Amino acid sequence: MRTALYPGTFDPVTHGHVDLVERGLRLFDRIVVGVADSRTKGPLFTTEERVGLFREAVDHLKGVEVVAFDKLTVHFARDVDACAIIRGLRAVSDFDYEFQLAWMNRKLDSQLETVFLCPNENWSYLNSSLVKEIARLDGDFEEFVTPGVARALRQRFGKA
Repeated sequence: MRTALYPGTFDPVTHGHVDLVERGLRLFDRIVVGVADSRTKGPLFTTEERVGLFREAVDHLKGVEVVAFDKLTVHFARDVDACAIIRGLRAVSDFDYEFQLAWMNRKLDSQLETVFLCPNENWSYLNSSLVKEIARLDGDFEEFVTPGVARALRQRFGKA
């Protein structure tokens, strides 16, 4: 069984994130979505909330596991027996950072590959920070996220 790790903060999970998991399942038997416990980024949702929201977003998919982690990505990849790390590329502007990250991960674990996937063009402009800002300012954000995430964002910003 070929397993890939899809790590990230996912604050909040968007349709673009789900799209990358679906694309990853075309290449791998199992995808482990690793929700990073990124306290330094000051996420809107707790790690447990983000795990729950992502689980709800992918509950229709077989072969997907969503778990929290708080260690180097390459170490977590080893823990889940991943042969690859999936990273999303939305635009050329993402490439420099993602390329550096891929090289560093390869330096830390030469057996682990990085696979870059591009989301559906409908989600190529989408990122979690934009969704949070639109939700915070009472804009129409619901088309970018699952109903569960939309509910959680409305509650978080007192708009429920």
